[in-house]
Amino acid sequence: MTRAGRRYTDAWSAIVDLLVANGVDTCFGLPGDDLELLRALDAAGLDLVPCRDQRNAMYMATGYALQSGRLAVCALGKGPAVTHAATGLLEARESGAAVLVLAAGVPERRRGSGGFQELDQVAVTTPLVRWAHRVGHPDRVVPATVTALTRAMGPPAGPVFLEVPDDVRTAEIVVTGTCPTLPEPLVVESGPVVPGPALAAIRASRRPVVLVGGGMRHRNADGVVERFAGRLGAAVFTTASGRGAVDERHPLFCGVAGLYAAAPARELWSSCDLVVSLAGRLEETVVEGGTPWPPVPVVQVNLDPGGLSAEFSGPRVLADARHAVLSWSRALDEDRDAEHADATEAWAGEVAVARKAMALEVEAELARAATLPGIRVAELLAALDATADGPRVLVQENGLQDMWSYGFPFRVGGGSIVPSEQTPLGFGAAAAIGVKRAAPGHEVTAFIGDGAFLAARADIAVTAPAHGGVLYVVLCNGGYGWLDAQRARLGLDAELYPFTRPGAPPPVLDGSDIHCRVLCDKAALTDEVLAARRFCSRGGTAVLMVPVAPDDILPALHDAGVIPQ
Repeated sequence: MTRAGRRYTDAWSAIVDLLVANGVDTCFGLPGDDLELLRALDAAGLDLVPCRDQRNAMYMATGYALQSGRLAVCALGKGPAVTHAATGLLEARESGAAVLVLAAGVPERRRGSGGFQELDQVAVTTPLVRWAHRVGHPDRVVPATVTALTRAMGPPAGPVFLEVPDDVRTAEIVVTGTCPTLPEPLVVESGPVVPGPALAAIRASRRPVVLVGGGMRHRNADGVVERFAGRLGAAVFTTASGRGAVDERHPLFCGVAGLYAAAPARELWSSCDLVVSLAGRLEETVVEGGTPWPPVPVVQVNLDPGGLSAEFSGPRVLADARHAVLSWSRALDEDRDAEHADATEAWAGEVAVARKAMALEVEAELARAATLPGIRVAELLAALDATADGPRVLVQENGLQDMWSYGFPFRVGGGSIVPSEQTPLGFGAAAAIGVKRAAPGHEVTAFIGDGAFLAARADIAVTAPAHGGVLYVVLCNGGYGWLDAQRARLGLDAELYPFTRPGAPPPVLDGSDIHCRVLCDKAALTDEVLAARRFCSRGGTAVLMVPVAPDDILPALHDAGVIPQ
């Protein structure tokens, strides 16, 4: 990419040219009053997924970035448009999503004058992004954009914010020399690891657990984590955001750790002698969420120093977790310890027993569900698994009923996109659109509550004609089930605090591109899901509303004691 001696009629044309040169093909957003950006996108052949809500635009871009591992772009106006998108910026930061936010701004000459929608946007966004910058002069447009792209991709990846003031936006941009390029990635082959505390702890362990975080997404090519775990005989858990980074059908996989873990998995966890945490943050639902953290050493590996917790004893390693795993695996392959091999085999046997117990629990739950009226969430997940055909991704929220999808092995296999520990309402509902854009050949299902659906409803409707293909499975409990469960736990009056209003599902969406059904009949469940999948395969958007009972809750949440018994 030389781009030497070029002239652009405005800043957006120069920025879009850089985006195209770096492989960007899609933009999400709700631009402000100036539509020159749309003209530049049209001229370059880039698609804009138009949005009605800036939060949803950010969620779509985040979903795209997480699924693809590539840069996503989100376009905004200024002032309230930026503050409205702040929740999405927070989620992108916590998820480690490479998102470039392009925002308008008041002209330089009007700063401090109380101009229309004036806001110190850099000050607002700086705590929420990896880099925030206001372009103060036309000559700075190209260098600032290249810097923004570099910062967004990392490592570690994360959102960046670039404000282009109105007078800079409309100025002619002249590139007199060679345009700066992005840094060349240097692929380093992992060599022999230097013996140290981390490798010593791994070698000494006889009952290890490998905990895989969201930072391993797109970093586990060729199943390096699974091979490392197999060499150790280690039980493999993930954080919620790490799900999908490893093969869930692997015989050592035991599901999500902490709050969402089934009872047999918790027993494994409590009896381990080492935790190896790969590219994840040891946040509350993992550490305190119902599964007591054992008093054992924790080997933490993270490329981001901010992801290394000082709350746990054990070695901390600042490194690419993939390279660390490859190096440790090479060192372990050189070991020939019969006693260690016997211990590894015994621990792997305990993992197999726990997995079998979890499978039996699912069978028992499905048998129980069959005797109850209405469609139960476990039955719904089973129907989604049974009707899936080919590669698939489940995009999730974090509400009370939709937490069923976090429980293993109620759902097995396929990709997974979940919100970070920030869990903003409506993330999964909107992110699914970005995920589908990133993976058009995958079946994309959004497994969400009715509160999340309502938060994203307008954008689901507006994107359906041109950007469909998503199946929305909406669990309808009349509002916010988690808050209502906490209300009940405290004995508060349901009439005074109506967090849920059971009754009719939310209003359906209209249009020839949208297939809406309310599911109540168990016998017709599989046929209804298949019909919805067929509609989505033709590019349509399907919405299946499923009324759910207030007591239909993942057993692990009961076990954790975080909801009323």
